[in-house]
Formats: sequence, structure tokens, C-alpha cells
Amino acid sequence: MEAFEAAHHRGRWKRQSGVGDGPKAVPAPGTSTGEKIREEFNKDVNFVAQKAGVQTYHVIIFIVIVLIAVVGLLAWCVVRFFRKKRRGKDDKADLAADEAALVENDEEDMKMNEEELAASKAAAEYLGKLQYELKYDFNTQTLIVKVIQAVDLPAMDLGGVSDPYVKIYLLPDTKGQKKFETKVHRKTLNPFFNQTFEFKNLPYAETFDKTLMYSIFDYDRFSKHDQIGEVKLPLSQIDLAQTISEWKDVQSNKEDDQYLGDVCFSLRYVPTSGKLTVGILECKRLKKMDITGASDPYVKIKLLDAKQKRIGKKKKTTVKSANLNPYYNESFVFMVEQSMLRKVTLEITVLDYDRIGGSDPIGRVRLGYSRKKLEKKHWAEMVENPRRPVIHWHVLQDAEDEEDDDDKKKDKDKDKKKDGKDGGKDGGKDGKDGGKKEKGKDGKGEEKDKKDEKAGEGDKDKKPEAEKKK
Repeated sequence: MEAFEAAHHRGRWKRQSGVGDGPKAVPAPGTSTGEKIREEFNKDVNFVAQKAGVQTYHVIIFIVIVLIAVVGLLAWCVVRFFRKKRRGKDDKADLAADEAALVENDEEDMKMNEEELAASKAAAEYLGKLQYELKYDFNTQTLIVKVIQAVDLPAMDLGGVSDPYVKIYLLPDTKGQKKFETKVHRKTLNPFFNQTFEFKNLPYAETFDKTLMYSIFDYDRFSKHDQIGEVKLPLSQIDLAQTISEWKDVQSNKEDDQYLGDVCFSLRYVPTSGKLTVGILECKRLKKMDITGASDPYVKIKLLDAKQKRIGKKKKTTVKSANLNPYYNESFVFMVEQSMLRKVTLEITVLDYDRIGGSDPIGRVRLGYSRKKLEKKHWAEMVENPRRPVIHWHVLQDAEDEEDDDDKKKDKDKDKKKDGKDGGKDGGKDGKDGGKKEKGKDGKGEEKDKKDEKAGEGDKDKKPEAEKKK
């Protein structure tokens, strides 16, 4: 029995140690890689099954479940990714469609609002109608204007009525050109004027640059006349070869029409040399003077004394064609003594250049101690800050009224000079006659009045010459 157990132990040891089993099985050289992987997989599965204490097929089922779960998860992620992309595109398309619909709705609403506003404005700004007649006489070069009537004018007075009259004139205004007015019709909103006016010596070629203006005013005895509205007729758009009789709606006269533009310039004064340097920099938003909706502006600079007479030569900038916001950056020098700075006036005028005929003034600015507000402040700053350029923007003022005043002053000065010359001649004659009479009597001139004394002094100066002749 003991011998049997010893033999049994020997056989068990041989099996465990591999002794006596012969060489291990070596895979045939023709076995494929798939078979190797399968054998390794089976070994791993058997090892796991032994460690876990379960059957081999249990491990295989578990591995299959895990693989299915992983593949399913990956497939779900891929599907979600592409679905998001599609949704993004669809959402963008939907958003674009929604925005387009909203924009269309907004545009329709805006159009409706604009139409409603335009209608309400038209209703609110309805100022009545004006009937006129217009014709041109080619033989006499005369524009004949007839103001017939106006209807439905707004009430400007407290009693619900107005005292309307019409001013008729041509723009741009030129020197010597007349302005006409109808009679004032009291307490009526439907005045019947039936008055004719003539613009004489107006060549047909010049009518293309003119605009006929009917300005309707409400007359006030104790205050400024209120403008009701106006009718503008560009003559270039009218066939003057035939008589025109029609009605036109009266338009409101906005404040923008009275705005002439701005000019920017610098002033610099050097007391030691007496040099006054005026730098014309630029203009902006100038008034349209041509039919094309533009202007050909240039700037003219003059220095005036206390009597508004020009000192030295006037200066001019270059002409900027078809420009309502011209840039110049040009400097001009005037010689002014420091003691004269309180008496002189600097005049800066912006004009629209015309090849045919004279240039039309757009507006002007006058500076000096005799002016007010910014015009005086700019001049004072220049004097108080010698050798330093002082720059300011100025709003252009109407030049027509000032031009009329200047023309009146010139005419008065001419009349005074003429009267002075005539008086001088008469005084000279009287002086000569008096001198002859006095020489005949006493040989001396004794006068009582101051004028006669001056004449007598003149006669005394002439006596030596008379004696020499004798």
C-alpha cells in the first residue's frame, strides 16, 4: 500500500513538473494569425473564469454585453452630433425667414407710418392757394407778373382773419432790381388782388438762373409782419413763350431757407509791424444759389474805416466750383496801425461766382469793436492776444440789406459832394465879385459871417497877384 502511494505521488509530481510528458506542442508553421488570437483569447477567458470561479461562457456573455453597450454609446453620440448640425441649419433658416418676415412687416409699417405722417403734415401745413398769371415780352425784354387772388389762407390774427399782401421779387437778387408789393387787403382769408407788375430789362438768357418768388405776408401795424407762406417758380422750368395762368399751393417758409451757411477764419495781429493777417479756412452748408443745387463760392475781404470807406485794396480767395463746403486755407495781410483797431471794421463776404453778370452775395460777417456778440468778441480776442491766431466759426448774415444801406450811403455822399461842388463854385463866384467891389471901394475885405471871412481870406491871398499884374 505504501508502495502504491509513493508511486502515485511520483506520477503527480511528473505531471505537474512536466517531466516525462515529452516535448510541448508547438503550433504548426501553417497556423494563421486569427487562430493565434483565438487561442490567446481562450486562454484569457479561461484565466478569468478560473479567477472569478465561473464558467467560461459566462465571461464571454459579459464581454459581448460590454461591447454592445460601447458600440451603442458611440452610435448614439454620432447620431446626436449630426442631428445638432441639421437642427442648427434648420434653425438658422427659420431665423432668417422669421427676420425677413419681421423686416417686411416693419417696412410695411414704416411705409404706412410715413404715408400717414406725410398726409398729416400736408393737412397741417396747408396754407391755401395762390392764383397768378405769367408771361414774357420778347420785344421789350420784360417779365410781366400778375397776382390774381389767394384762397383759404390761414388766420394769423386773433379775430380769425388776416391782413394779407404779396411780395414779388426774383432770386438771386441783383443790384437795381425792383421788388414789388400788392395792396394790403384787410380782414380776409380770400383776398382778390388783380395787380400786374413788370420786371423790365430782363434778358431772356438771364431768366434761366432766376426764381420768381411770391411771399405772402400778414400785415401788422405795430409789429413785424408775419410771413404766411410762399410760392417758388424756377423760371428755367417754365415755358415763357406762352402765357401761363395757374394755381399753386402756398408752401411754408422754413427757417432753413433763411440759413445762409457758416464761415471759419482766423485773425492775427502783430502790433510792432501793424500787420493784420486774415486766414480764410473753410465754409460749410452754404446756401444753394444755382439751379443745379450748388454754388461757386469765393470770399472777399475788405477793411473799412469809421465812415465805412474802404482802406487799401480788397482781397479775394480762389473760386471753388460747385461746392457748398469749400476749403480754402488762404491768408491775406492788411496794414493797420494799432491806434486804428478801435475804429476799423473787417468785412468778410461770401459770394457765388457767375461768369455772366455780377457775383451774387450769399452772406457776410463784419467784425470790430462797433459790432456785437461774437463779431465783437472775436475782434477783441485778437487785440488782447497779439501774435497769436484766433479762430472762430461765424454764421453768415444777410448781405442784401447791408448792401442797400451801403448804396444809400454812397448815393448820399455823392449828392453831398455834388452840392459841395456847386456851393464851392457859387461861393467862389461870390468871393470874386465881392473882392472886386471891395477893391473898388476900400481895397480891404471885411466880412461878418464865418463863410464870408473864409472867402475874404481867399481874396487877401489873391491881392498880391492882382497887384503884380497891375
